[in-house]
Amino acid sequence: MRVVLTTLHSRYIHPSLALPCLAAFCGDLDCEIRIREFTLQEPKESVLALLLAEKPDVVCFSVYLWNRVRTLELVDALHVASPGLRIVLGGPEVSFDGPELFARHPGLNALVRGEGEEPLRALLAAWSRGDEPGETPRLAWRQGERIVEGPDGPPLADLDRIPSPFAAGLVDTGRGQVYLETSRGCPYDCAFCMSALDDRVRSFSRPRIETDLRWLMQRQVPLVKLVDRTFNYDAGRARRIWRFILEHNRATRFHFEIGAHLLTDDCFELLATVPPETFQFEIGVQSTLPVTLQAIGRRASLERLEKNVRRLVRLGNIHLHLDLIYGLPGEGLDSFVASIDRVLALNPHHLQVEPVKLLPGAPLRRDAERLGIRFDPNPPYTVLATPQLDFDELEHLRTLGRLLDLTWNSGRVPRLFAALRHAGCSPATDLADLAGFCRAGDLLRHPLSQEGVFNLLWDWLRQRFSSTELPPLRTALGRDYAHSERVLPNRVPDFLRGDLTDGERRQVRQRVDAERAARRGDGSKLQFFAVPFNHLPGREKERVIALFLYRTASGRGREVEELWLTENGWFSP
Repeated sequence: MRVVLTTLHSRYIHPSLALPCLAAFCGDLDCEIRIREFTLQEPKESVLALLLAEKPDVVCFSVYLWNRVRTLELVDALHVASPGLRIVLGGPEVSFDGPELFARHPGLNALVRGEGEEPLRALLAAWSRGDEPGETPRLAWRQGERIVEGPDGPPLADLDRIPSPFAAGLVDTGRGQVYLETSRGCPYDCAFCMSALDDRVRSFSRPRIETDLRWLMQRQVPLVKLVDRTFNYDAGRARRIWRFILEHNRATRFHFEIGAHLLTDDCFELLATVPPETFQFEIGVQSTLPVTLQAIGRRASLERLEKNVRRLVRLGNIHLHLDLIYGLPGEGLDSFVASIDRVLALNPHHLQVEPVKLLPGAPLRRDAERLGIRFDPNPPYTVLATPQLDFDELEHLRTLGRLLDLTWNSGRVPRLFAALRHAGCSPATDLADLAGFCRAGDLLRHPLSQEGVFNLLWDWLRQRFSSTELPPLRTALGRDYAHSERVLPNRVPDFLRGDLTDGERRQVRQRVDAERAARRGDGSKLQFFAVPFNHLPGREKERVIALFLYRTASGRGREVEELWLTENGWFSP
């Protein structure tokens, strides 16, 4: 019996974790198991043809939030093209569907609920023998004209029973990143999260975790993303794994989802030794409003979380990605904007702002009607209105989130944010004002280039601030632009225009010639741009020439250096 395990990813770089684990767990059955991964960008006809070219007896789809619609279309097409083909669905997106899914899709033969290893193995073992699966827990299947539903059953207790998909050669490591789980379940029961349904944490054994980590590090996989819902639920366990990585790692970066409030002094002592660009932490804040945190069952101490995030920022060696969710119970527009400000004050590298999604099976979806939350009935089940936020306000926050990506998260305008704060402005309030400016002019309808982002910000600054407030903000924006984009002599933006005197030009030319002479023979190319400023930090109302040096060389990215010329000569700010 030939079995194809397949899924549709939203992007090519996303490798499957579920399919290799399923294939490893079923690997000793009397089946030929193949893994085929596709993306949503591939034409349906191409995917259909490639699946049928495998000559399968069974096709098993892993179904997620983003691929449900396309997957079900493929189920229908496969059934018509190959009526004898058996089709199985599993994954979080279909785990809460009932017999109506079979009725709508006559090609569907079986449905796996929850963790798939044990029910899928039982199903394939029965089919390979020519039998029916019997009352297998967490499995529903079509038997003639009726649908048989197995009983509920506990998830796999001993995760080490799943053979390593890495050792079995089942994992595609050529996409730049690999997913790894060292545990399943979560100790918390946040109402918006599917993990609320499994509050018992199960861990792979220490030898198994270390074996898989060593395998990945030896192959220098660029990025390993650990998908544990709260990686450091046990501080001692987390330290042991971190220490093992630090002892054996050569070139791999690691991404962890952690609870910042759970970090201990011993954790910080170890994390202080992490080389830069090695660890990334994703930390879910979700909201800073007490009534909202209580409504979603978020029991973590916000004060301890903030204190520990500040300690991580002071360490300076770990990339910090924080999350906020809008549309949660009890939180309106003003209070969510205040949440953004409170989190930005922690100075994370990245702040992700997303709408809540009412996922099938999540407690928040079950209670949505009682809470007055309305949501899109189709994936991704995004919130459309709450008692505190109407659709227009939610759209305003969506626009704000996009602008956050274009500014703070991109790292394009750190000097502008600093200048806004120095002027007594609230970054989130200003982003909300910028969102209104963009929506009024429909300015984000199409993607923006980097130059387009800066021009947008300049247009907004001129509209938002008075002529006396504008100069230091213009200076900050200009410096950010010059660090992000090489300034071309024939394309100098308005906010960077300024004339140099003949004497200043001579001094700039002499400095550039000296810089070229110092690097002669190293294979680099030096270009430059110079502009006068009168509102530089610490040099307010003093004319200073800013010289931006752009060095490029084969195999290296562009390096940007900024020098200032005052009456006392050149220096680095």
